[in-house]
Amino acid sequence: MKIEEFSYHLPPSFIAQAPLPHRDRSRMLVLEAATGQVRHRIFRDIPEYLREGDVLVVNDSRVIPARLVGRKESGAVIEILLLSKIPATGEGELWEAMLKPAKRVRVGTVIQLPGAGRAEVKERRSEKIWRLRFFSPEPFAAYLNRHGRPPLPPYIKRTPEDDRSAGDRDRYQTIYARAPGSVAAPTAGFHFSAAVLESIRKRGIGIAAVTLHVGYGTFLPITATDIEDHRMEAEYFEIGAEAAAAINGAARVVAVGTTATRALETVADEGGTVHPTAGWTSLYIYPGYRFKRVRALLTNFHLPRSSLYLLTCAFGGKQAVAAAYAEAIGRDYRFYSYGDCMLII
Repeated sequence: MKIEEFSYHLPPSFIAQAPLPHRDRSRMLVLEAATGQVRHRIFRDIPEYLREGDVLVVNDSRVIPARLVGRKESGAVIEILLLSKIPATGEGELWEAMLKPAKRVRVGTVIQLPGAGRAEVKERRSEKIWRLRFFSPEPFAAYLNRHGRPPLPPYIKRTPEDDRSAGDRDRYQTIYARAPGSVAAPTAGFHFSAAVLESIRKRGIGIAAVTLHVGYGTFLPITATDIEDHRMEAEYFEIGAEAAAAINGAARVVAVGTTATRALETVADEGGTVHPTAGWTSLYIYPGYRFKRVRALLTNFHLPRSSLYLLTCAFGGKQAVAAAYAEAIGRDYRFYSYGDCMLII
């Protein structure tokens, strides 16, 4: 199949630039995959679509404040987006990162950071990826929490003076986030409030947490002409024994987001049994894939030509999902990370 088959036009005004005041008041499009029937609800109604014996699987990865803004020795401002920590000996911490602008960056460039921090460029790994060693007056994780900014996707526009920036640290995060490591959020989980989770539990519905640390590649469009030629970047995941047991005992597994889906489908065997595992996955799901464990999917509305949109089409059916997106646009749904969601059953 050609990637152009998975494109659609979205006016920029539909891209949500900030979350709603209340997490659980977002709109939820419910798609019945078998029939293509669509219903329009509010997210707090989701317990009505769950039943006793279901297990809701969430991704509890926590987004780190991975953006740092510093200055080169020339005084020029430069932005750093941390991607992954590299095991290394010696003083400081070694990270792979993206730099913006990077045109005049060289190996040996020193970047002065706020709070007496600094970074030294050690290596160019590819056209966009660099390795930097960071030095800070306190442990680097604590330094990041103090001086880093949420790694918002490029379609959410912010300036340092933007009043919404302060709220991003809380809202570009799920309420159940636990394990630090993501540089992009598992956004399907944004809609859950404590009240909705409590309502779900009271109905006899289990909640199991897996971890998949989301990489920045989740924002990138597929550039291959044929979708089969695309390759995913590897992301680290963990599924513990307790979570695996709950998932294997479920009457129906409802995955919260594409990241939870990919973690589950990575470790499920042909019979649908999920095995406790920690490791890396580059599983790429596109139309034609046979799902082994996931039977319902909660997800946000995704960018055209993205691996996330292709996974959604694989689960809900290419034509049904495209029609649902068209209806969502016609009804003024809010799109992408801070936008509304869809439940495919």
